[in-house]
Amino acid sequence: MKQIRTRFAPSPTGFLHVGGIRTALFAWLLARQNNGAFILRFEDTDQKREVAGARKHLMDSLHQLGLDYDEGPDIGGPFAPYTQSQRLANYKIWADKLVASGRAYADPYSIDEVQAYRDEARANKQAFLYRNHRPETPPIWDGLRPLRFKSDPKPYAWTDAVMGDLQTGPEVIDDFIVMKSDGYPTYNFAHIIDDAEMEITHIMRGQEFLASVPNYLNMYEALGLTPPIMATMPHVMAENGNKKLSKRDGAKDVLDYIRDGFMPETLRNFIASLGWNDGTEQEIFTTEELVAKFSLDHVQRSGARFDEKRLEWMNGTWIRGLPLDELAVRVAKYWPDEAASTSSEYKLSVLGLIQERLKFFNEIPELSRFFFIDLPVNPELISGNKQLKKFTSYELLGWLQTARNEIADSNFSAADLTDRLNRLLETTGQKPGVLFSLIRIATTQSPASPGLAETMALLGKDRCLERIDSQSTHLA
Repeated sequence: MKQIRTRFAPSPTGFLHVGGIRTALFAWLLARQNNGAFILRFEDTDQKREVAGARKHLMDSLHQLGLDYDEGPDIGGPFAPYTQSQRLANYKIWADKLVASGRAYADPYSIDEVQAYRDEARANKQAFLYRNHRPETPPIWDGLRPLRFKSDPKPYAWTDAVMGDLQTGPEVIDDFIVMKSDGYPTYNFAHIIDDAEMEITHIMRGQEFLASVPNYLNMYEALGLTPPIMATMPHVMAENGNKKLSKRDGAKDVLDYIRDGFMPETLRNFIASLGWNDGTEQEIFTTEELVAKFSLDHVQRSGARFDEKRLEWMNGTWIRGLPLDELAVRVAKYWPDEAASTSSEYKLSVLGLIQERLKFFNEIPELSRFFFIDLPVNPELISGNKQLKKFTSYELLGWLQTARNEIADSNFSAADLTDRLNRLLETTGQKPGVLFSLIRIATTQSPASPGLAETMALLGKDRCLERIDSQSTHLA
């Protein structure tokens, strides 16, 4: 059997968001599953739209997500170069073949003339087709004019590995530009040549290209090439589900998720689940499981809604599954500045407490700062608490003093503190949502914390009593 070769072929026109990286992930999974090759290629024929630094960003995004490629612009390979602007001579050879076979012609019309043809079609309530205006005797193509494909309109039927059996009539076939007047090919031409020369077996791309496939098939025939297997990816939809996720609508840079502390394992797992499942209820997949189970026939045909809350849940699940020592290594750069002079052992203890609550690493400063410094008393933590704001300062002060007296005699083990806190519920006659919230705010100046007894045990008796005294002073 022929080696499976897939490619990810982005344009260096900006950052990579989830919709783009999903195409790369699916292509990578298929290649890895079949001991094939995954290729990175830059499609930079639109020089005006290129963004400085985009190439490095695209490569960094793949590396950070663990999507290693076997051939690419920075590592070379048997079909180098892997950048379209460095392959112009190849496109010229194939363009000349089209001209020689009578399947391409120099475009003689100005922009204004083409627009007049468009206006005429619109006035007649007809679809504009350039092939209806082919020149009878086109000029010789000298590279200074655009070169157009001379199409052969016909119906097509083909099978898409995701969308199934598809067909169209001849009306969608038209004469499209293959070479621009600047000497660069169009995407519609260049990707066909590159895929053929690089022996690509499977093309995965977004749904927006589906309407162009009949024209591509017409071009494959004209060049005498066999089309690769095509797999059309449904859109990744924005969170509200009513439109495609896009950069202009605020889709987040993939590297921003990495910087915020979303694990590569999570991102691979989450992105794979956008439009694919293995037919079970399983949601958490290791990368090895994804490679083993992925298949194009389980990619759904409808759009998949992006859900950041689900991404956070999934990342939290992955975080909780890490051994504490490994988690400590991963979060080393996320600790607040106040933790700089603290021992590794103490930070490891803090991490052990907040691991259950952590959704992404960038939350660590907010969740842990009170373990390292005494935060100022914040009256709004009580006035904004649904339960505590119902009581007078006098009542709150009385319960806080009762709590101080009880825990002052504790040995400050988590077990002893748990017993004493439960006893305080009986002594004060209050619910945990009231009493424990009050003690938590007093000892942490935070609306939430890990288990109260465990948090207090790690803070220590002296620090807890001092903080309770500070809160009491503000209530008095």
